[in-house]
Amino acid sequence: MSSSIIMTGATGNLGNAVTKRLLADGYTLHTTLVPHDKPSDDARIHGKVVDLSDEAACAAFVSEVAAAGAPIKAGILLVGGFQMGGIGDTDLAAIEKMIQLNFFTAYAMVKPLYEYFEKAGGGQIVLIGARPALEASAGKGVVAYALSKSLIFELAEIINASGKEKNIRATVVVPSTIDTALNRESMPDADFSKWVPAESIADVIAFALTDSGAVLRESVLKVYNRA
Repeated sequence: MSSSIIMTGATGNLGNAVTKRLLADGYTLHTTLVPHDKPSDDARIHGKVVDLSDEAACAAFVSEVAAAGAPIKAGILLVGGFQMGGIGDTDLAAIEKMIQLNFFTAYAMVKPLYEYFEKAGGGQIVLIGARPALEASAGKGVVAYALSKSLIFELAEIINASGKEKNIRATVVVPSTIDTALNRESMPDADFSKWVPAESIADVIAFALTDSGAVLRESVLKVYNRA
């Protein structure tokens, strides 16, 4: 029986690349959808509409996947959002919005996954960080976004500290600019060759799930290319 993976944000640009890579590696995917998403026709992908701001809904989803039979190997949590604005342009409402989208949606799924992994004897959580949360020079123009993503790094550290003796680990993947059609359209004068293809990020995530990747601890993987 193949292992299963829970994914959020599977229908986005990065999510599509990660989905293709994990299917090629033989995993069964259980993905969360928003109401307008179209479910996949691939029998290896089981999608369900889940409100990621609802703790009970996330817990129920993890329980449902666990009851399906295949052990859950990992949770790959890709959902997030972006917002421009320096300190002078950023009010508390903007910060709250970004925390809701980038942190609460992750934590609501992390909690039941962590509880499942405690009982199962281990597992992995992959989170998406952001360079502006690590570098103040990059974060000064995206204050709400940077602050919200900084919580992701703290969450990963807590998971790794509390899960060290339980074989539970968290990996934070930190992309620079992802090479997407939308980013090319919004930044037409940029040097696209310096950006990171979504497929390369998917390869990094897939490596983190391998036996070799499993020996990494407290890993923050900076996938910057030359950006």
